[in-house]
Amino acid sequence: MLKTAQTSLTEGVINLAVGHPSLHMLPLREMERAAAHRFAQGSAEFLQYGAEWGDGFLRTELAAYLTREYGFAVRPEQTFISGGTSQAINLCCAMLTQPGDTVIVEDPTYFFAFGMFRDHGLNIVTVPVDEHGLDVDALEALVAQHRPRLVYTIPVHQNPSGVTLTQERREKLVGLAQENGFYVLADEVYQLLTFEGAPPQSFAAWVDTGHVLSLGSFSKILAPGSRLGWINAREDVLDRLAHNGAVVSGGGYSPLGSGLIRSMLELGTLPEYVAGLRDTYRRRSAALADALDDLRPLGVDFARPAGGYFIWATLPTQAAPLLPLALEGGVRFQPGTLFSPHETQPDRARLCFAFYEEAELREGVRRLGEVLPGAK
Repeated sequence: MLKTAQTSLTEGVINLAVGHPSLHMLPLREMERAAAHRFAQGSAEFLQYGAEWGDGFLRTELAAYLTREYGFAVRPEQTFISGGTSQAINLCCAMLTQPGDTVIVEDPTYFFAFGMFRDHGLNIVTVPVDEHGLDVDALEALVAQHRPRLVYTIPVHQNPSGVTLTQERREKLVGLAQENGFYVLADEVYQLLTFEGAPPQSFAAWVDTGHVLSLGSFSKILAPGSRLGWINAREDVLDRLAHNGAVVSGGGYSPLGSGLIRSMLELGTLPEYVAGLRDTYRRRSAALADALDDLRPLGVDFARPAGGYFIWATLPTQAAPLLPLALEGGVRFQPGTLFSPHETQPDRARLCFAFYEEAELREGVRRLGEVLPGAK
């Protein structure tokens, strides 16, 4: 049984709180082929300390891939290889903020981010989220009051709410950043996991303003164990990140892992794999949503996801007190209060469809329904 901060699996419990793919979904054969390809090139360079900005070949291949996916030019010189999004957030805090600075975050948002912001002595202020994403009008008043250094947003298929920030609000957010001198830290790990059509423009389109950093991660589109991701930002901003003491001491993040992902891009494996993920998650999200539809008479409400990993459900009771009953019934979820530094969202629950097959998702919802108030 696997138990980490990200995962706690207990026999007999369908854990809809888990926020990552299952082991059998991970690209073992694809990575094996990529490793063979990389080692067959005969160069040991990717086994050496790496450049602070990350492997230049990977940055070039990745920029080309993102250009195709995003629909506008992404430049290698504005691409920095990070140690996953968590390390990217931590690096940005270390190099772009000082203790006592303010970061404005969405409420709800990714709960592990709170610890990173607090580790750097940042004051956390929250801004509400509605069906169109971060409330930029409310943000404008908060910016005037708190003068933030960072605004942290998950703008597409948000964790946990699943909502996507509209194009109009994106443009206004960037304008506010330029006018008030803060950085937009856009955590775009679900940008490439849209089920149908295309999401609004990635924040990478605005990096030339100098006020935007767009974060991506191979954890969500390849393998969490790669511990690699990327940051798109203007060159001078990336240069500040590259002068971090740990980066200078250790060199760029994982040249070995970067070499394997470079091979996946060169072989065309990564785009194929991501397309398969989208198909799988589309089916699983539909199975979870269909099952939840049966609980609407009991007071459950939710919006069907258009991408990402999660459904953000409203329950007919407070989620935290319900959780022990759910565990006894063989199902787990993440209670909504976890996603707010002020423990708002008490009647919400985050349910993930990435980890389980459709039949298990349906069974998990059936078990949840049995412990809801009013269930027969």
